[in-house]
Amino acid sequence: MQERERAQDLPDQEPVYLSVGVEEKLPAHKNILYGLQHVFVSNVWLDPVFVAALIGLPMALAANMVNAIFIAAGLVTLVQATRLVKLPVVQGPSAAFDSLMISAGKDNGLAAAGGGIILSGLIVFALAVTGVLGRLKSIFSPVVSGSVILVVGIALSGFTLSEFLGGSPGTDTFATAPVLTMSIATALVVILLSVFAKGVLRSFAFLIALLVGDLIAFGWGQIDFSSVAEKSWFGLPHFLPYGSLTLDLPTFATFFFAYVVAVIEAMGVYHAASDMVRIPLTAKRIRYGFSGEAAGSVVSTLIGGFPTTAYAQNVGLLRLTGIGSRHAVTAAGVIFLILGFVPKAGAILVVTPGAVVGGLFLPAAASLIYSGVGILGRMAKTEANFTIAGLSILLAISLPPIFEGAAGFAGKFLSNTIMVGALSAIVLQLLLVNIPGWFRIFRPKPRELSS
Repeated sequence: MQERERAQDLPDQEPVYLSVGVEEKLPAHKNILYGLQHVFVSNVWLDPVFVAALIGLPMALAANMVNAIFIAAGLVTLVQATRLVKLPVVQGPSAAFDSLMISAGKDNGLAAAGGGIILSGLIVFALAVTGVLGRLKSIFSPVVSGSVILVVGIALSGFTLSEFLGGSPGTDTFATAPVLTMSIATALVVILLSVFAKGVLRSFAFLIALLVGDLIAFGWGQIDFSSVAEKSWFGLPHFLPYGSLTLDLPTFATFFFAYVVAVIEAMGVYHAASDMVRIPLTAKRIRYGFSGEAAGSVVSTLIGGFPTTAYAQNVGLLRLTGIGSRHAVTAAGVIFLILGFVPKAGAILVVTPGAVVGGLFLPAAASLIYSGVGILGRMAKTEANFTIAGLSILLAISLPPIFEGAAGFAGKFLSNTIMVGALSAIVLQLLLVNIPGWFRIFRPKPRELSS
């Protein structure tokens, strides 16, 4: 029976050749360097900066949000890698919440947003520790997980290309010589080292690319270290920096649905990571993983951040570098914590130009899309699965541009690529696969006709 369950958890797939396995321990200096790569590839420091800037938060609150996100990401990553899910998965702020946080902040509703997030987190925590999420594993099938991972890659590609090109047509920095030099050179270093290099050069492809990109940026005069000098060496986040929590039912409903999307996204990431390192994704790992994520999201919100989830782009890093050790991810968690308590160190990361970040993200997002395609390739070849994958991906790509800027809950939902794709996939999975399957189970078997 155990062998059968294991076979179901690890379907046949194209093998991913990892030079370092999930439990393999490395020298401390290598763990730190591999951990740094995870830090640089993740957008842990970009999300809070992006959200705070669009809200227009004062410098003190913006800095507090960045610190809070770093601390939450570090705590959850550290605990997940060492005690809970035990997979090489990095945690950070979920992109599903960015637009909702920006809208809440512009409406002076961050306290209500915090109340909605914490209540949602507590509900997910209860569902996780009681094993309900584990029992719902059949809903998060390969077609759902693959579609969501693919959609997340597509969603990241829009942000990535905007950074890569220096904005959109009409902006002063769009496709300028400095921007394209930084972004193309950074991406080429990652791609060439990942494809053709071996050993240390392949393993540190992203770190080498970051250094190359920053050196080019420095040559163009695109890095300004004045903001680093203004930051202090040590700082603590403030408790409830936006005021006492309030509960607004429409706000709660919006954030709870975003939380459901983050759970589906994280389930897809867990599937992709477990497949890559060839470890079965058991109900226990799911229970522990989502319990940790929910608890971390509550802590993050209490100190001024927003929810954390498993990061898909870092799973793409595993494929590109061949380093699958969870101990490298543990090092990344420690680095996040240090950055959270040392604002000056975090500011050094923030000064990296967006074009260099875009160059780093581009191959990671491409690898993520391929991971989603690979998972979809292993689904059962049925008309139901073809419909689920095709419709959910189609709607995720086509609906958000149409409803961009629309007001109200529908506008927030329909303009979010990840939310549209994830909900479409899960609803179609229920309607076309799970519910018909349940009816077949409870339907009496017909009696055989006697001759």
